[in-house]
Amino acid sequence: MKPIFITGFMGTGKTTVGKVLAEKLGCPVLDTDQMIEHAAGKQIKDIFKEDGEEVFRSLETQMIERAPSENAVITTGGGLPVRKVNREKMKESGIVIFLQTDLDVIFERVQQDENRPLASKASKEELSSLYESRINAYEDCTIKIKTEGKNIEQLADELIERIKELETRHTS
Repeated sequence: MKPIFITGFMGTGKTTVGKVLAEKLGCPVLDTDQMIEHAAGKQIKDIFKEDGEEVFRSLETQMIERAPSENAVITTGGGLPVRKVNREKMKESGIVIFLQTDLDVIFERVQQDENRPLASKASKEELSSLYESRINAYEDCTIKIKTEGKNIEQLADELIERIKELETRHTS
């Protein structure tokens, strides 16, 4: 199985969906943010504060370049797909899933979260502007799925079906 990359804006449930999807598929789940924290020896918020966003974005690209070539679910940070090189690498080596979530739901989830350096103090308008600046990058994906009205199990099951359909189309 090709690697599956889960993308989307912060607060869309990428990590949670990724864990359940990987469990159902019987493969490991890797989180690029956790990989970066491990490699850098510090939390993302500290990388942003001490080294800047550009250093963090370069670390994201390094993690995508090191991603397994098969049998893994890889959850990404919300800004990772913004770099074209990251999108190209993900699409070239695997299946890219965009979790699309209503901005009101996102705002509710990320409001005052100190672990989200670009959102912890952002107004809804600022968050909306950031989302809009990234939407084209998110939509450059293999599968787009709306999350509203679905629990994690339903999302994982729907993704498995969509992945199977995709693989069937490519083998016939």
